Amino acid sequence: MATGKVRPRRSKGPVVAVTGAATGAGRLLAARLAEREEIRKVVAIDAHRGDVPGVTWRVVDIRDPLLSSRLSDVDVIVNLDVEHSPDVDPRERRTHNVRGAQTVVTAAAAARVRRVVLVTSAMVYGAEPGNEVPLPEDSPLLAEASTSIAGDHLEIEELAATAPITHPGLDVTVVRPAALAGPGVDTVVTRHFEAPRLLTVKGSTPGWQFCHLEDLASALEVVVAAELTGPVAVGCEGWLGPEEVTEITGKRSFELPAALTFGMAQRLHRLGMTPAPATDLHYVAYPWVVDCARLRAAGWKPMYDNAAALRAVMDETAGRHAVVGRRVGGKEATMATAAGATVAAIGAAAAIRRARRRRR
Repeated sequence: MATGKVRPRRSKGPVVAVTGAATGAGRLLAARLAEREEIRKVVAIDAHRGDVPGVTWRVVDIRDPLLSSRLSDVDVIVNLDVEHSPDVDPRERRTHNVRGAQTVVTAAAAARVRRVVLVTSAMVYGAEPGNEVPLPEDSPLLAEASTSIAGDHLEIEELAATAPITHPGLDVTVVRPAALAGPGVDTVVTRHFEAPRLLTVKGSTPGWQFCHLEDLASALEVVVAAELTGPVAVGCEGWLGPEEVTEITGKRSFELPAALTFGMAQRLHRLGMTPAPATDLHYVAYPWVVDCARLRAAGWKPMYDNAAALRAVMDETAGRHAVVGRRVGGKEATMATAAGATVAAIGAAAAIRRARRRRR
């Protein structure tokens, strides 16, 4: 059943399905594709009906094995039904993300859909102090296969790599956006900017690169229309240094040694005090800037630069407080401004203890 008036389409154009079409980048992409004359029909898939006009809505959970019956007329499917929030239980999140992608691929193959576009993240490259800046799109995937969101994306990437072998004739393209920004985005990276002070790791210079949801949608539009093959990285041009981040956010930073930072974060995570494992802190401490060569060659240009995207992050997180990725509120919020200084003091005390042991 269609919502809104659906224009007559060119009969030879592809039918494109978009999952997660009720919100976020999925909603933006469905709306963009609905305006393209060369797209015969846009099928919007989500667990609930959204408000995008000019598309055909099919309400279904992407993990439902019956998804294939809803794809009989589809030529291309773009999977944007991905959970990012640090507050979601890691097992539930992985079940949603990985099983969802598996079901989309399996259902697409069963329905003879010719192409699947899976949206993962540039996190799969890993964030390390020695990373090349920017990373070429064909760089090895060096992220740690942990319980983190990056681990989810790695499993989806493995699925993408094996799908053409398991399902001959099915083309799978992966799209890897940089740190997401925009309305409704809640990730380990945006939580970093909810902290009263910004953590930095001694000896490291992070390079901040973002991808606004509007730019992700426009990039996916190009991937679909131009039939770009992957992997395809998406992000603002260039990156921001620490001084630029301080100027835009108005937040000071505090510096701790790497061993102390990640060791403390892992202990807090094991105690259930923080939502994300220590490996997630790598993505706010070390660079993972990507080169978007394939999109640039296709003529794509982002609408947002990194400064504007970071301002969007600050607008979205205004009034929120997080400490080591854990969002706090009420009485806890009054303590948040002292949290950075407390952690720094703990770090200083640990450094003094180590120095004393060395002298002995």
